[in-house]
Amino acid sequence: MADFVLVHGAWHGGWCYARVAERLRAKGHRVFTPTLTGLGERSHLAGPGVDCRTHVSDVVNLIRWERLSDVVLCGHSYGGLIAGGVADAIPETIASMVYLDAVIPEDGRSMLDHLDPAMAESCRTAVVDGLLPPFPAEMLGVNPADRAMVDALCTPQPFGTYTERLRLSGAHLQIARNTYVWASAWGGAERVRDTHYRQAKAAGWATFEVAAGHDLMLDAPAAVAEILLQAI
Repeated sequence: MADFVLVHGAWHGGWCYARVAERLRAKGHRVFTPTLTGLGERSHLAGPGVDCRTHVSDVVNLIRWERLSDVVLCGHSYGGLIAGGVADAIPETIASMVYLDAVIPEDGRSMLDHLDPAMAESCRTAVVDGLLPPFPAEMLGVNPADRAMVDALCTPQPFGTYTERLRLSGAHLQIARNTYVWASAWGGAERVRDTHYRQAKAAGWATFEVAAGHDLMLDAPAAVAEILLQAI
């Protein structure tokens, strides 16, 4: 039995992993899908004080209070930044890292720093009262059947999570087993994702291409579950 902790991306919540979690639990594994502060069912907690450190603490505290060890830690999109921060903070508890079409964090760089300048500027101009409205599901390449659900459940992102420059020691890059998954059917933020995919390949990580939109845990849950099982 393995312990999986699945971290969602911007605007989403733990709800987005339901199909993947169901498959992993059916194999006898424990699966945790925390919703980060200020998002999803915790959107009432959104505010200017919510930043990357808040979200890293959300997941670190889950791992500590559930007394987890040898965790398979997965981060999607922005969630890669948070998963990396968690692995950097408590590397002794993490056995394997999986980045789902995600940012691989670097010391001193914010989420905005990982975006190309045009996308970063569009995010800055979209902010209302410290919150970044969600991109439409269609823009994320979500399959047509799920777009209405995703648009209904996504919530604005506290913008402090995009502007904080996360401080990292580099321990997150020393985890023994690492995987990167490319959502090959989505063209959005292509340059950013291509950079991280190439970084993973150059480092000798396990890499996969899944023909899905950016929310590949919704578009291709069986494929994502199988990759996570291989990461044990």
